[in-house]
Amino acid sequence: MAITAHPGDGLFTMGAALANQVERGGSAVLLSLSLGEKGAPSNIPVHEYGELQRTATQKATNLIGAEAAYILYPDAEIPFNDESSLRVCDAIREHKPEIVITHWSGSWHKDHRNCHLITQDAIFYAGLGTLSRKLPAHTVSKVFYAENWEDAANFVPDTYINIDPVYKKWLQACDFYPMWRGQTGFFRYNDYYSSLAVMRGCLAGCKTAVALMSDTAQRTQHLQSL
Repeated sequence: MAITAHPGDGLFTMGAALANQVERGGSAVLLSLSLGEKGAPSNIPVHEYGELQRTATQKATNLIGAEAAYILYPDAEIPFNDESSLRVCDAIREHKPEIVITHWSGSWHKDHRNCHLITQDAIFYAGLGTLSRKLPAHTVSKVFYAENWEDAANFVPDTYINIDPVYKKWLQACDFYPMWRGQTGFFRYNDYYSSLAVMRGCLAGCKTAVALMSDTAQRTQHLQSL
């Protein structure tokens, strides 16, 4: 499960990992906490742009074989509190992911920082057997943070995934979003993320890859000897 503040961010930074899981016989869910509607260009009303984002997300997730899910807060106003954390907890209990990918905390974007904090609390709540909710507890096995140009502060990748089999499909999925094609702002998302995948592939020993940062709790090794 990828848990993202905005669906475009989710597809650009986490979509290739989701597509790779599906390609290998697994399942994948993209959970968006807003539609990113306030990123609308001046010539498109915010509500209309939100629906364009929703349509793009449905097309993109269908293409990579993932499921789209939503807990929709207003863009730029995603709250970090028990209400939001418990709603994401319920989504985790519903979909039962073994692996969760979300935003790294080192971001200048308020929604991204809050999404990171919400996800941490939601994972804790989801696995707490004594917390009574509609669905039974579910424990997430692994947590990773995605590489995002907006979340770059102190991001140190330690996990590389070969995405050669799904690279072209992932690019096609990203292309459903207007901002990928540079229609909503100055940043060249397509050039940045497609090139980043090639660069990470150089380091990973393949053509294309995504780099993730694992949660600190996963880095401890318990060895009898080296």
